[in-house]
Amino acid sequence: MAEPTGVLAPNFTTDPYWWDAAPPETARDPLPEETDILVVGSGYCGLSAAAELARNGVDVTVVDAEELGAGASTRSGGMVSSGQKLVIGGAIKGVDAARMERLLEDSLSSYEHLKSLIREKELDADLGVFGRYFGAHVPGHYDRLRRHGELLAKHTGVTVHEIPKSRQHEITKTDFYHGGIVIDDYGGLHPAKYHRALRRLAQANGAKLRSHAPVLKVGPLANGFHAVETGRGMVRARHVFFGTNGYSDKASGFLHKRIVGVRSYQIATEPLPPELMAEINPGRRMITDSKRELIYTRPSPDGTRILFGSRPGMLNVPEREAAPRLHAMMLKVWPQLAGYKVTHCWSGKVGMTADKIAHMGKLGGIDFAVGCNGNGVALMTYLGHQSALKLLGKQNRRSAFDDPAFPEIPVPLYDGRPWFLPIVSGWYHLQDAIDRRLARF
Repeated sequence: MAEPTGVLAPNFTTDPYWWDAAPPETARDPLPEETDILVVGSGYCGLSAAAELARNGVDVTVVDAEELGAGASTRSGGMVSSGQKLVIGGAIKGVDAARMERLLEDSLSSYEHLKSLIREKELDADLGVFGRYFGAHVPGHYDRLRRHGELLAKHTGVTVHEIPKSRQHEITKTDFYHGGIVIDDYGGLHPAKYHRALRRLAQANGAKLRSHAPVLKVGPLANGFHAVETGRGMVRARHVFFGTNGYSDKASGFLHKRIVGVRSYQIATEPLPPELMAEINPGRRMITDSKRELIYTRPSPDGTRILFGSRPGMLNVPEREAAPRLHAMMLKVWPQLAGYKVTHCWSGKVGMTADKIAHMGKLGGIDFAVGCNGNGVALMTYLGHQSALKLLGKQNRRSAFDDPAFPEIPVPLYDGRPWFLPIVSGWYHLQDAIDRRLARF
């Protein structure tokens, strides 16, 4: 498909916008022959676990298949919240009331933990709590969002405002949505700067970080250790902790059948005039919507650009091909952005579970924490920290996400390769289009 004239800027790149300020890191120092705990995956979860373990004197090594910070943690939208995904995503429908309360309590704790960590350790992360707007894709979704807001206010204590369509221009100058809700307590950060800060914190505490060391196989040794075969040699480890989320593969043993890596795409516009930014998002809020194949968008932390994310269609496509499609989707929301070019388009894998709930625990002798379900900045940081406390024997109580019932993906013959995603994505796109068409009548 030919690229629409003028959509891609001359300096267009498929690297994440976030990497301009904080690129991934190469760490090719030799691997240790032995370590107390080997952390697989250098995302927020793995680094958070490593930082806490090392702070307590544990010999911990983090390995990543690529550069440190090349994965989903620095490819996200950087949105930060507490328990909204559990409510709006529908996860709480499948659990009893007591566990729901505990899950929402731990989700709120994850948000508070993130803010405290950034404040107390003075991490350079560009955290800003400006709120998030959830827009109703069709009129019928407005009441549903209102109910979700009531649940969130009740269970997590967040401040929720109902925004009828007549007041929507106070939030953003668009007629695409039919009102919605604003949650004041949510915010956003710079995901790559935050990742860099966590790397530095883990290293300062004594953790060893190693890039370009994909884990190929994990097996038991007679002395209670694990033999971990990597692309750069063998490591003996007393414990192995997987924080690989949407990048889990067969080397993780059980995880690849319990998690699906769903690719999501984002674009960044070129710098926009201040008056246009003020028109589109005067409160610098995070914005998402109620579609099945939802969009998520926000201003850049410096307030100069719009970042816009979604899936551009049924199939995964190269970023250069995805960029014009996302640009066209963005113009449906904000036609006034026509004529402004795209400088970046990138993608990353979101770790989705069958029950829409994150899981931490131990299976087959391997510790893990995975399943952000699109809500990973605070939650995966927290679950990495909680996993470290569990390994240290220092937890005050068991986390609500530490549940031995971790269901496999309920798809016949699923082996970690999500062959069914184009079917699901196509169905979502079709249903969203039908909802929109019916709303016109």
